Amino acid sequence: MEEKKGFFARLFSGLTKTRETFVKGIDRVFQSFSNIDDDFYDELEEILISGDIGVRTTEEILEELKEEVLRQHITEPYDCKDILIMSMMQKMHIGDAAYRYENETSVVFVIGVNGVGKTTTIGKLASKLKGMNKKVLVAAADTFRAAAGGQLEAWTRRAGVDLISGAEGSDPAAVVFDAVSAAKARGADVLLVDTAGRLHNKKNLMNELEKMNRIIDREFPNAYRETLVVLDATTGQNAINQAREFSSVCDVTGIVLTKMDGTAKGGIAIAIQSELNIPVKYIGVGESIEDLQKFNTMSFIEALFDVKMNEKGEFNAG
Repeated sequence: MEEKKGFFARLFSGLTKTRETFVKGIDRVFQSFSNIDDDFYDELEEILISGDIGVRTTEEILEELKEEVLRQHITEPYDCKDILIMSMMQKMHIGDAAYRYENETSVVFVIGVNGVGKTTTIGKLASKLKGMNKKVLVAAADTFRAAAGGQLEAWTRRAGVDLISGAEGSDPAAVVFDAVSAAKARGADVLLVDTAGRLHNKKNLMNELEKMNRIIDREFPNAYRETLVVLDATTGQNAINQAREFSSVCDVTGIVLTKMDGTAKGGIAIAIQSELNIPVKYIGVGESIEDLQKFNTMSFIEALFDVKMNEKGEFNAG
């Protein structure tokens, strides 16, 4: 409970930049208009798009808002703020089976371009799973980036889990084969696989992932499969493009959104889930292990808009 409280405080603090631009912009629209008219909706649209919500998601949110305004006969702009917030929240449903991999023998691929915090994320996930009394093994299958193996070794040592690696430049699929063999022999609960994120050469990436998946299909057929894409929140719409590209070469089951504390583009969390229909499963707001947590839609909305939700599912000013 204390950790959860602590993380909410860090999340609240991490979303400060987004609140000061995006949320203040929304508030300004609600406060400066006395009528709900086309100009009001146009201003809102501009703020939502500039907050990296995305064009399609913005259109959906505004359409829902217009319908509710008519249905509830709302005339005062500020009276429909809660509807807007609720609409955003509904775009981020995670689903009941989001963390199924924690409870089964699983293989989790972690993918993402260099620089997004992929290796750090793997280290933090390994530590969290170890803290849940899971036996964790990490495969260093990003054999192309010289520093990747060393970074991963430092993180796994810190997390207290075993690492299976190969020589720099070796076949990633061979590392996965060795890691699967070790996972079975040691009775591992979760095998985390670090992969090379070479989006500029999608064909190589696709072939590599297919080869690794074939090995798991053959050698570890009963393992539950999860593929997490790590995205840097500070890149805004570019993060959505990366997720879309990765989705075109593999079955992405979840998003890890890092560096939320360094961006005014917090709206990207809403856009990703709505645009791609892939849930954000983890969110990072800092460098420490505790700063990566499971994504909680309600906590995110409460921290973003500085509101509290009551038992009836209604938001009141916090």
